[in-house]
Amino acid sequence: MSLADTWLLAWPQALAVWSKFTMLCDPILCTTRIQASAEGVSESFAAIRFTDKRVVIDLESVKKKKLDKYAVEILAHEAGHHVYCPANQTANYRMLAKIHKALPGLQQHISSIANMYCDLLINDRLKRQASLRMDQVFIALGKAGSTSSPVWILYMRIYEVLWKLDKGTLCDATLPSAMESDAWLGSRIIRVYAHDWLTGASRFAVLFARYLDQDEERESPGSFRIFLDLNNALSGCEPSGIVAIDKSDADILHPGEDPLLSGVYIPSVPVQMEEVNEAGTGQAREPWEYGEIIRASGSRLTDHEIAVKYYRERALPYLLPYPSVVHPRTADPVPEGLESWSLGDSFDELDYLQSVTSSPVMIPGVTTFKRMYGSQDGSESDVVPMDLDIYVDCSGSMANPQKNTSWLTLAGAIIALSALRSGSSVQVTLWSGKQDVMQTPGFTRSEKEILTVLTGYFGGMTCFPIHCLRETYLERTRERVTHILMISDDGISTMFDSDEKNNSGWDISEAALASAGGGGTFALNLPGGFLDSTKAHWGGDSSRVIKKAVQEQGWALYAISDWEDLMDFARQFAQRHRDGLIDSGTWSRV
Repeated sequence: MSLADTWLLAWPQALAVWSKFTMLCDPILCTTRIQASAEGVSESFAAIRFTDKRVVIDLESVKKKKLDKYAVEILAHEAGHHVYCPANQTANYRMLAKIHKALPGLQQHISSIANMYCDLLINDRLKRQASLRMDQVFIALGKAGSTSSPVWILYMRIYEVLWKLDKGTLCDATLPSAMESDAWLGSRIIRVYAHDWLTGASRFAVLFARYLDQDEERESPGSFRIFLDLNNALSGCEPSGIVAIDKSDADILHPGEDPLLSGVYIPSVPVQMEEVNEAGTGQAREPWEYGEIIRASGSRLTDHEIAVKYYRERALPYLLPYPSVVHPRTADPVPEGLESWSLGDSFDELDYLQSVTSSPVMIPGVTTFKRMYGSQDGSESDVVPMDLDIYVDCSGSMANPQKNTSWLTLAGAIIALSALRSGSSVQVTLWSGKQDVMQTPGFTRSEKEILTVLTGYFGGMTCFPIHCLRETYLERTRERVTHILMISDDGISTMFDSDEKNNSGWDISEAALASAGGGGTFALNLPGGFLDSTKAHWGGDSSRVIKKAVQEQGWALYAISDWEDLMDFARQFAQRHRDGLIDSGTWSRV
């Protein structure tokens, strides 16, 4: 039999090592390195992908490294990543988050440490409980860890301690007493935290921190890389579970200070065995920290793309009921005849009965038809979601949402995603100056388009792009009721200046409100007393302009003193509009 046939026959036995009920697709057995590289295996000789739960083996490298007879061991190890550690993409991301917390300043090593830790857990279980020849796999590789890297030497010594092997079996090195002690602690982590390995991950990372710092190469040696089978495991996976900070994330200890590992009770260090799914603390990571964890997974996303995922995940738990408009009559569909159906049309539109009636042989575009519908007023009222038009200020006074938490972006994301969930369409305009504008392609229902605009950044001077408001409501016709939402500070007063065509901003604002039909809201970061004209230090043009817009044009005003108050604004916005208070300027925290 060929090598591929031999390894395929070993696959059921490898799965049975974990459970006879383990269900995974057959492994992808690549006969050449070129084929393996196309499947995502570049440096290691084996890997697992969480997107499709597939194990990939590079048989050319296996043969070159003389690992032909270890099919069950290698395949069982890869299956262990699916069954045991990290088991799924969410747990993998959470492990990376914990290791990131334990390795400040050493982010480039997060994925390597995570891979080493998982391999130790899996290999120890396979050696002790299934009696597989895991030590022989390392020996067959010719003591691949004979590098001078202190990280690799310690790692191999931990295996020797776990399996009671003679010194020098897996690595040729004489260890100092401190490293011998750390090897013993490392073996204790694997055994004690075998059933709570997420907690053990932080202990393991802290143990290796000083050795990573000592490593002159500051990267995994070439012989090290052949064991990194989780490098591309998260490729194509959607990040999840790492925006919120879990209570157990603060449980970062050196294993020598953990009484469960050292056996020495230290009163100042409480024993912590947190549940891995315990509720979070209510706090969240910053976008830059979230980005470092995502990159540790092997992702090549840009800062902007990472920010889109960050604010989406952070906004989802806070989605709110979004207002709808009651129409007096429904629009009932009325059949109005048939048209030809072609391959480019949706299959949902194909009228199978009419097509088969016309001809028993269905030829697209010739004997296939679709039903056309018109509409007429029904006898009952209809509820139609109100569209949303958001204008978000991102001038120099605002935080960059790709680096730090931007409460404007988060509030906009919560309200926009809430509107999408109700069936509304949303237009987002991000602005700093008249030319510094980023806008969705009109009103859209695409989450990606909306969040891409919301998470952009200019950081320039403040000047509202009046032409965007004019083009949306004066140069086009809006058939659906729309609410206009402005999120800014006192810089919103520039909205009432003249545009490039010398049109009055006041006239454009008034016409836009009338055309939208759903009212408008100012959510503005204003200091206390800003609108009190009796206080000379707060009065001025901006104050008078904003007060005039509220009193004369009917803009609703929600004044906040801190950007974090925008979260409270988002909740009150939904409640107020659900109660039908759409066009009143009385809603104000001034």
